[in-house]
Amino acid sequence: MKIGILGTSDIAFRRFLPALKKCEDVTYAGVASRTPEKGSPFQEQYGGEIYDGYDALLADDTIDAVYVPLPPALHAQWGEKVLESGKHLLMEKPFTTCPEDTERLLSLAREKGLAVHENYMFLYHSQLQKIKALIANGELGEIRLYRMAFGFPKRGGNDFRYVKALGGGALLDCGGYPVRLALELLGESAKVVQARLTMPENYEVDLYGSAVLENEDGQCAQISFGMDNAYQCQLEVWGSEATLIAPRIFTAGADVKPSLILRTSTGESAMELEADDQFLNSIERFIKSVEGNKVREDMYEAIRRQSILQGAVFEKGEGK
Repeated sequence: MKIGILGTSDIAFRRFLPALKKCEDVTYAGVASRTPEKGSPFQEQYGGEIYDGYDALLADDTIDAVYVPLPPALHAQWGEKVLESGKHLLMEKPFTTCPEDTERLLSLAREKGLAVHENYMFLYHSQLQKIKALIANGELGEIRLYRMAFGFPKRGGNDFRYVKALGGGALLDCGGYPVRLALELLGESAKVVQARLTMPENYEVDLYGSAVLENEDGQCAQISFGMDNAYQCQLEVWGSEATLIAPRIFTAGADVKPSLILRTSTGESAMELEADDQFLNSIERFIKSVEGNKVREDMYEAIRRQSILQGAVFEKGEGK
């Protein structure tokens, strides 16, 4: 499979391409930029072509798939163009900024028989599989509550995350992570019960927020997120017999050995897990969806449900 990149984003250069280079049977075609000189570092370090604009890359019939790491407000427009050009789509999160745009792209992908993928990488880290196994085997007892939080200090003033026209806002950025984790742990019946988004004076987007989600069995997830916060990246699973804490649930890099903390009434213990390359694993999952209809359909449904939940948080939290 031959894959190209729309845009010279930092995540494409620092995270995507190093992982892509580890994938067998995948060829890096090149990067498209409206400012060609921005593509020079990509070519110098990773090879590939520098395409003069996004449309030039999409017109290359030798490319099978496209990675889109553009600001969220551009995802629907360029995701549609990728699919219209007959290419599989690996979209950086969030897939789009609203459920209606997501549904339109998914319908187009189904119509054309193309794979799509939303790049929530943490889902493919082995630590999450370990956590799910501990829950399933009863190590924590009956699950009483999930808590998940993701937030970081304020970035530079020119960062797209703080610009409404580019799809900024905490919910669409860091908020999508705990929403997606809540969906993974609560299951397909997850729904948003309440939410709050806070947009301080002199800002045009939400800077932080929270929400409560429940499933049909009455299990509950409390989520919080923010991009003007002290750093936090944690999952807490509170059970009847023990509490499990994962302090690096979303951002364990390829060289990080994450730890899980298990607390009981008799003490606390830590489990050090193996390092894992979640970006590589996410790309490989995308490749499987290109090759197999079952994986592809599962991703369609996961993307649709994530978009609905994120939209519900926005609707319930806006203006509070």
